Amino acid sequence: MASTDASPDSIVGLGASAGGLQALEEFLASVPVDSGLAFIVVQHLDPHHKALLPELLQRVTRMPVQEAHHGMTVAPGHVYVIPPNTELTLEHNQLRLAPPREPRGRRLPVDVLFSSMARALEDNAIGVVLSGMGADGTLGLQAIKAVGGLTLVQSPRSAQFDAMPRNAINAGSADLVAPPEELPARILEWLGRVERNDHRKEPQPLDDAHQQSLQQILQLVRNHSGGDFSQYKPSSLNRRIERRMAIHGLATLARYRDYLLDNPQELSLLFRELLIGVTGFFRDTAAWEKLAVEILPSYLSGFSEAATVRVWSVGCSTGEEAYSLAMVLTEAMERLPKGPPLDLQVFATDLSGDAIARARRGRYPLSLRDTLSPQRLERFFQAHEGYYQVRPELRSKVLFAQHDLLLDPPFTRLDLIACRNLLIYFDAQLQRRLLPLFHYCLRPRGLLMLGNAESTGRMGYLFRPLDARLRLFQRLERQETLGDRSQRAHSLIHFANSNKEPPVPSSQPPGTATENLQSAAEQILLQVYAPPAVVVNRDGDIVYISGRTGNYLEPAAGKANWNIAAMARDGLLAPIMQALQQALGEGQTVQLAGESVQLPEGELAVDVTVHPFNQPAALQNMAMVLFRERDDRPALPPAPERGQREPQEEDAGLIRRYQQEIESLRAQARHSREELQSTNEALQSSNEELQSANEELTTSKEEMQSMNEELQTINNELQTKLDDLAQAQSDMQNVLNSIEIAILFLDQNLNVRRYTNRAAQIINLRERDLGRPLSDLTSHLQYPELSADV
Repeated sequence: MASTDASPDSIVGLGASAGGLQALEEFLASVPVDSGLAFIVVQHLDPHHKALLPELLQRVTRMPVQEAHHGMTVAPGHVYVIPPNTELTLEHNQLRLAPPREPRGRRLPVDVLFSSMARALEDNAIGVVLSGMGADGTLGLQAIKAVGGLTLVQSPRSAQFDAMPRNAINAGSADLVAPPEELPARILEWLGRVERNDHRKEPQPLDDAHQQSLQQILQLVRNHSGGDFSQYKPSSLNRRIERRMAIHGLATLARYRDYLLDNPQELSLLFRELLIGVTGFFRDTAAWEKLAVEILPSYLSGFSEAATVRVWSVGCSTGEEAYSLAMVLTEAMERLPKGPPLDLQVFATDLSGDAIARARRGRYPLSLRDTLSPQRLERFFQAHEGYYQVRPELRSKVLFAQHDLLLDPPFTRLDLIACRNLLIYFDAQLQRRLLPLFHYCLRPRGLLMLGNAESTGRMGYLFRPLDARLRLFQRLERQETLGDRSQRAHSLIHFANSNKEPPVPSSQPPGTATENLQSAAEQILLQVYAPPAVVVNRDGDIVYISGRTGNYLEPAAGKANWNIAAMARDGLLAPIMQALQQALGEGQTVQLAGESVQLPEGELAVDVTVHPFNQPAALQNMAMVLFRERDDRPALPPAPERGQREPQEEDAGLIRRYQQEIESLRAQARHSREELQSTNEALQSSNEELQSANEELTTSKEEMQSMNEELQTINNELQTKLDDLAQAQSDMQNVLNSIEIAILFLDQNLNVRRYTNRAAQIINLRERDLGRPLSDLTSHLQYPELSADV
């Protein structure tokens, strides 16, 4: 057995709930004693019931199984089980116990353990989710996966309750899925293939075959997902690719390339693997404090008029850094002395669509309370069942978009760029190309925030260090040379050309005469008399434009965006989006009358019609939005002829009539406003009551589910004990039947409980005599005092 003084090769966290006892037994029974691994078991337990789990698990493994204690050092070849009514975490290779911070029914002890393992062990962490109800463990596996650890999930078919495994699989958190008895072998195989801490070793030169296979793999990823990793550091690429190879048990890049060709779904997994997703709120606290306390107040005080502070978070991953920027800037603006009003817009971009989708949702695990101060947590987040949700006030300040830093056009006129721990994965040539681009994107005095392992290097003449140790820089103004302008123009042309779509080939063969009198006349009618219109899909993306739509739509600033939500002019956005949703949802035409559009020269009244398409098949789930200008101004009276008296009386009467109509309309508007306000108050009151009832029902549901899981666990433990007792009783009965001694067992009231076959030959006993008093039985003994002596 491994020495308890040594550190384990790796630590495996096991999370289970209802039905988890059988899965844990199957898992631990398959672990070799000399594996060198340590195991931490977390199961949903009744807080008021003594757990039998350590005792039950000890029967299936030769490794010592013990209940965890605070401060206990994790040793290889040992199994540690969470005690009831506690939260178990790992810190510096030691177990930490704490009272639960959430009420019963909202506790997620598996997520708590896995998140602590991700922080403490990074890429050495291994998390396993087994049978159970609910979604506990999913967020914890995502934390382990983000730092490069291994995540495993029991196959749902083999689980007694498949909710926990299925949630983890659906969230994309599982590297391996298998029955519990196969998981230990997969862990050991993975550990045997992956070289730990390879980033500390000297990089080995790549032979031609290896280099060729690597380039082919990168080309496959680019063709499948659009991501270009050719200018990433080879050491980072190899480490990530070798991890996927180890999961599938492949020894060479050539074999993995062939595997990719046969399994296109692996290309998506490799693409996500190559995107470095390590992030967190306020990573490197000292840099954030310097930015918040000294640099931002000085920079923001330089604004002399109202403006929007524009910030770009490059490689934002799942959004933690972008929200951190929004929080710091919001707090810094509030601390400024009274001055011109400042608005905030944070652009957050990443190559991973999955990461952007998670960032937009703004949901983060309960372990967030260990990172943020209680004040920030209370102000910017709202607690829900099992997660914290970013509040709308903060969410509205951050715009997330999928963006390829190497191919897509950059954002410009920026006040701050945060590009942290991204440049380290690019080669030197690409770094020298991106830093001048950042310089171009920043406004004068603009700020640049890099990661703690990054610097401006040879591009130091572009930025002035505000704190070189913390990697905080400010844009320097400099006289551009012809070479600088040429390099910048080359970069922008490269970005522009990389986004050009290939021309759509004509469906008509060349040389075919397609124009005739009818088609030409129809074309003129469409251009002159048909109203301007656009065709949009269900997401609002414009796929076709007819006529002149400039009075209603205009391109948005920044990256080209052909979505009607981004292009609709002021006054049309909300009505169009609501009508579009209603039309596509109900399948009926929606008409809007008299919508007001704000143009530079004034207001314009427009009728809007949204018509959904069901036929033909190519237009299904699309809709046409038509715009018709209207002129509601009253017709002016004809001008008087020369020498004719002007009709002043008629004009006065017309004016009085218009004034009466205006007053009538105002009265109707006031009445409608009062009715709407009354209705709104009633709806708000009903909404609050329903929300209160919903919260109570949700709490009851959570408590019932938690109690159900705990009862399932207790039931499994007690069933196991009953099986043991039945086996012991059977063994005892076999012993009694086999011995040649007459034995009669009685209870305290001298009633028969059990007897041997020899005793039945002396005292007249049958099966139906069990429970009868001894005095009622006859025997062959000449012993009248038997009952009294007994």
